[in-house]
Amino acid sequence: MPRRLGRSRIRLALLAMVSLLLTSCAGAGAIGSGGRTLVIAIVSNPQMEDAVALKSEFEKDNPGIKLKFVQLPENQARAKITASTATQGGEFDVAMISNYETPQWAANGWLENLQPYIEKTPGYDANDFIPSIRDSLSHQGSMYAVPFYGESSFLTYRKDLFQQAGLTMPEHPTWQQIADFAAKLDNPATGVSGICLRGKPGWGESLAPFSTVANTFGARYFDENWNAQITSPEFKAAANFYVNLVREHGEVGASSAGFSECGTHYAQGQAAMWYDATVMAGTNEDPAESKVVGKNGYVAAPVERTAEAGWLYTWSLAMPKVAKDKDAAWQFMSWMTSKQFVKQVGTTFGWNRVPPGVRRSTYEIPEYQQAAAAYAKPTLDGIDKAQQSNTMVNPVPYPGIQFVGIPEFQDLGTRISQQLSAAIAGRITVDEALEQSQEYAESVGESYRETR
Repeated sequence: MPRRLGRSRIRLALLAMVSLLLTSCAGAGAIGSGGRTLVIAIVSNPQMEDAVALKSEFEKDNPGIKLKFVQLPENQARAKITASTATQGGEFDVAMISNYETPQWAANGWLENLQPYIEKTPGYDANDFIPSIRDSLSHQGSMYAVPFYGESSFLTYRKDLFQQAGLTMPEHPTWQQIADFAAKLDNPATGVSGICLRGKPGWGESLAPFSTVANTFGARYFDENWNAQITSPEFKAAANFYVNLVREHGEVGASSAGFSECGTHYAQGQAAMWYDATVMAGTNEDPAESKVVGKNGYVAAPVERTAEAGWLYTWSLAMPKVAKDKDAAWQFMSWMTSKQFVKQVGTTFGWNRVPPGVRRSTYEIPEYQQAAAAYAKPTLDGIDKAQQSNTMVNPVPYPGIQFVGIPEFQDLGTRISQQLSAAIAGRITVDEALEQSQEYAESVGESYRETR
């Protein structure tokens, strides 16, 4: 795949300068009153919050190392971490990134090669990582990030509501079946929407689930010659389906609902179905967070023209090349991604809250097997089957399933998601959203054709 990073580097540098003018944080590797302080940038998701809650356990076992977490919502975290890492700003000793960024940033020389650290750490056992997750965080045979949790996507549904309505959910539903169910179960009088789908702008927010719908409808962002395909019949069909479904039977305020908002909506019993990341199951089945514990079924991502439709994603920890105290940073990273951490979370907070989809050994723990009986197999099946050959109709020139694995997609994907969100909100039509998105995509595709 051609790589054309010049413009992206300039853009990211500008973003970084703006970010640093607007905000500030302690320098990485700062000296605190108790010794070294590691500054760690993470996304504000429930599983990450558990890690923050356990930081005293790490500090107790590692005297002289203090942890300072910088927690940000997903879109803000992406922007700040990208800006800092791309310009080698040195704000963070450890940064949470994904399998979208890792191969690109490793190739750019922005990340520390973690393979030497992995190999000299007794008991860390990188071979325990699910192969597709491990490979997605590797560059030229070495890991440049270590996974905290992994996921595909699937659909959860309220078994009790289906039973009351006399409906049966197939193990491998189609999107048309899901739309029909949503229409029958949508009940504004009781405050229960037929389905919850993300509509919040962001390439990692609404565009993640939407892209899997587009894929299975036969759409793609670019053809093999990097011609933009946003106004193709397949893309139009997918966009109209998604927008109409969420407008007609989705949650209130769908244009500003992301993963967190849908999670709260579903866990509070306000939706009959929810299509999203497999990691959702931990919250759905957590008595402290959910009113629908034990009422949920989990099935494969809905399809239209493909055999599968789930995505592949992992939130992981990486070490910027300019991190000042790399040994201490790895000490923390290896703790937060270890087998021992999984058990620590399980015994402290409950087995539904352990980081899923990363280590095979997690699925061999009896307590976890019992707690995750409803969703463990669908999660692993989704991760194992998340390949372009299973989830796309036509070949594409880029890596990724729910994202386009090129640097420009952070900007392009966010712009497209903004247009789709506006269509969900009713401010513009779907055709208008796609026409504008096509213009954005054409400029990106043209730059790649120039390098062929």
